[in-house]
Amino acid sequence: MKLEVKEIKKSFGDIEVLHGITFEVESGIALGLLGRNGAGKTTTIRILMDVFKANAGQILLDGIAFDRKKHQIGYLPEERGLYPKKTVQEQIIYLAMLRGMKKKEAVQNAKKWLERLEVDQYWNRKLETLSKGNQQKVQLASTLVCDPEIVILDEPFSGLDPVNAQILKDVVRELIQHKKIVIFSSHQMSYVEEFCDDIAIINHGEIVLKGDLQEIKREYGRHLYILNAENYAVAELKEKCEKELDSYMTVQDMKKEFLVLKLREDIRREDFLEAVLHTDIVIDVFGNYKPSLNDIFVAKVGDDASEGGKK
Repeated sequence: MKLEVKEIKKSFGDIEVLHGITFEVESGIALGLLGRNGAGKTTTIRILMDVFKANAGQILLDGIAFDRKKHQIGYLPEERGLYPKKTVQEQIIYLAMLRGMKKKEAVQNAKKWLERLEVDQYWNRKLETLSKGNQQKVQLASTLVCDPEIVILDEPFSGLDPVNAQILKDVVRELIQHKKIVIFSSHQMSYVEEFCDDIAIINHGEIVLKGDLQEIKREYGRHLYILNAENYAVAELKEKCEKELDSYMTVQDMKKEFLVLKLREDIRREDFLEAVLHTDIVIDVFGNYKPSLNDIFVAKVGDDASEGGKK
């Protein structure tokens, strides 16, 4: 399946908050939908969920206008929505039946997912008696209980310790392997990098970067190199390079363990390395720089001081 979001616009009163959002996501290839607070991510998701109506644009599934009522969507919102004073089993079953499942199937699926997420022992417990992490896993079970074709996960790892995070990682991988359409939204970029082949970054209601994550990394890392030295701390190495190698490179960034350098125009890496040999720098690491998704995100939207508008 392929889900296409095309030129979606949305206004609240006289204020347009989405200015033609366009992206696509295919079965088995998770999409990271990213943006700062106020960028338009949640508004876009709510339009997909048919909570909001778009003012313009269209959503297609396999080339046909997407009818929310004909397809199961599993949505894990950032703001949790279960009932703290109800038992785990009664609300998951209720939500499954609300989405069209027969009670017998709802009970079977609820038990299956609670067991898969290792919280089946809380079947008859009120949600409020569970830890935050276990409440999060119950919320995920309620998201997946109807065997959705489309899964939207908004900050799914919030509140999870490393052990529970690993369980959720395994579940997300299974969803991707089972050819679900998976849209993954998080400010924890390491998780997005782990699961998503494609990304779309929203800023102020428009897509500012999208595509294959590895290709984007290669493009952003073009002409950039990392350098570390055996005999200089990173801060000292920066000062040394700027003083003695300024005609060959500029320091783009200083990480904990290495410098990120950009060679000046017409300077080859061989020229730079030869110049280094004429200093007392003892190279420990030198190679091509592959930026992290966090680096790319900050480079694309980090200079924008304004975060106003709807999320």
